[in-house]
Amino acid sequence: MAIRIGLVGYGDGGRLYHAPYIQASEACDLVGVVVRNPERVRQAQEDLPGVAVFASLRDLLDAGVDAVTISTPPETRRDLVLEAVARGVSVLADKPFGPSAEAAQELVDAANDAGVVLNVFHNRRYDTDVVTARDVIAGGQLGEVTRLDLRFDLDEARTLEAGPTGGLLRDLGSHVVDQALSLMGPAVSVTAYMDYVDLPAGRTDSGFVINIAHASGGHSHVSSSKINCLVSKELRVHGTLGSYVSDFTDVQAAAIKCGERPAGRRSEWGLEAESRWGTLAVVGADPVRLPSSHGDYTVLYDEFAAAVENGGAGPVPGEQGVAVLRVLDAARQSADEGRTVTV
Repeated sequence: MAIRIGLVGYGDGGRLYHAPYIQASEACDLVGVVVRNPERVRQAQEDLPGVAVFASLRDLLDAGVDAVTISTPPETRRDLVLEAVARGVSVLADKPFGPSAEAAQELVDAANDAGVVLNVFHNRRYDTDVVTARDVIAGGQLGEVTRLDLRFDLDEARTLEAGPTGGLLRDLGSHVVDQALSLMGPAVSVTAYMDYVDLPAGRTDSGFVINIAHASGGHSHVSSSKINCLVSKELRVHGTLGSYVSDFTDVQAAAIKCGERPAGRRSEWGLEAESRWGTLAVVGADPVRLPSSHGDYTVLYDEFAAAVENGGAGPVPGEQGVAVLRVLDAARQSADEGRTVTV
């Protein structure tokens, strides 16, 4: 039985990264969208025929839903999450989950008190390259995993959210840190370096390098930029028996932006072209091109719906969102103070 789910917010996030995947999941029934901007209302009605449009979260909750996705600007999310939770409705909150780990923990505590599921939309742990790397690690081909190098550079200066509440650390940083934690396990310390630009809205972090020491004994090195006229995406996993490297493309995002949708074609969705397959190199064997695993953000909605319907923590419990924010908080402190910070 599909859960009744509402989508709050219909900007680029709601339109491109939520609605298509909700509709692709047989475990979800998209029954309403909350949007006020007249142009966005028109867009929602055009994109989602038959889906009701509401002017407020209260109106959507009054109509009756099992869960909501909150995809509004970061400064509005706290109150919306708490409103839904207070009504006994489960929530999938977009990233960044909160302005700090402490603020996010408030939401986790409220959801636990209410007995509802609260998850974070860290969809990029379902990116094709990350899923492939996870499969390689699980298969044991690399032996003991010792290091992760992850670079995600975009030439998208116009999308850099300006000012002290914006910045790249809370944007792409949320994604790459979650990918690192999902592949390498919990963090114990962080050393970070930040780049800044002065914009009309205020000083804004525009790039970062974060070194993470993990409880497993391994370490991760993640970096990102948006204003340096560079598009570069690379993932390297090193282990005692060899390495896996992928110079990946953003397969799912590119398809969505071209007007393609995953509904009805999930078996072919999120697969890297053979020309961009990664390489596995291990001791005693020639390097081989490794077919990509199946990346599909819809899986997150499948698993979230199962938790709402049957109980369980869900695919990305709020506590994991808090763990990501602890690393981001530590990264900013490390860069500001010029030292390694314990998480």
